[in-house]
Amino acid sequence: PPFGRDAFPEEALIRDMDGKTGASLKLTILNDRGRVWTMVAGGGASVVYADTVADYGWGHELANYGEYSGAPSTEETFMYAKTLLSLMMKSKHPDGKFLIIGGGIANFTDVAA
Repeated sequence: PPFGRDAFPEEALIRDMDGKTGASLKLTILNDRGRVWTMVAGGGASVVYADTVADYGWGHELANYGEYSGAPSTEETFMYAKTLLSLMMKSKHPDGKFLIIGGGIANFTDVAA
């Protein structure tokens, strides 16, 4: 976990999944009450998306940094998405929230799965 804090249970779950697969599954919560959430296929793409969110002045609202790549299974992709959506929906924001889903095919990761 970043910045000396304890891991969120969801971060620990994804880290545990990551350790049991040949794929790459990463999730770090930056601001659990943030408005901008991302689900990006590919480590390089995740950096570009996070940087772009910050470049457009929304860095203070960026809720997470993460990526899924390396051909995770359909079940792993489902669990990753379910975990991310669960985190996103834990708190409401009066102005709403955004989920940016991005990437293409990263190391044969099917983002439509």
